Amino acid sequence: MTYFCVLITFFMLEIDKTLISFDLFDEFFMCDLLSCKGQCCVDGDDGAPLTAEEVEILRSVVSDVLEFLPESARQTIEKQGICYTDREGEAVTTLVDGKECAFVYRDTDGCAKCGIEMAYRAGKIDFYKPISCHLYPVRLQKYNDFIAVNYHQWSVCQCARNLGKQKQIAVYQFLREPLIRRFGEKWFEELQIAAQEYKLNKCYKQ
Repeated sequence: MTYFCVLITFFMLEIDKTLISFDLFDEFFMCDLLSCKGQCCVDGDDGAPLTAEEVEILRSVVSDVLEFLPESARQTIEKQGICYTDREGEAVTTLVDGKECAFVYRDTDGCAKCGIEMAYRAGKIDFYKPISCHLYPVRLQKYNDFIAVNYHQWSVCQCARNLGKQKQIAVYQFLREPLIRRFGEKWFEELQIAAQEYKLNKCYKQ
């Protein structure tokens, strides 16, 4: 498949059927778990968004994930299932007491981490984690003819923005692995080329 890049009028980049915010180039980000303690897995109004395919995958592997979760999470998942439908009609991961994601476990330092990822790293399952979690702070919005790829700023991630700026790691660079997982190697190559051209254009205009 051939991909192409086009700068369009409302300050976004087009690669095939995706529209990408220039914030992915302009903003810096690098997770700082020592500072935030995984707060993004705990705060928020709803659970993590799931695709229909991910719902089926989680249902098939949940028994192998439960052993990595605290008792409260296991009981919640056993009673309520792995997901529920949010106000927008989308499937999201179940919450414990209406608060943190049911797939959260805490390490010895109190950092919230993903039990699904833990099961994957232990070789129990071959599913890494929901793509919405892997992609954060990028969020995807599907439309009829394209997918919008946007950068989301959340107060709990201020330390990640600070560390990213210190290390000079742009959002798209930090998210190389999940972006390739979602859109493919060729798409990411086009994104890198676009980022370079975008930076050159900005320098020229200044």
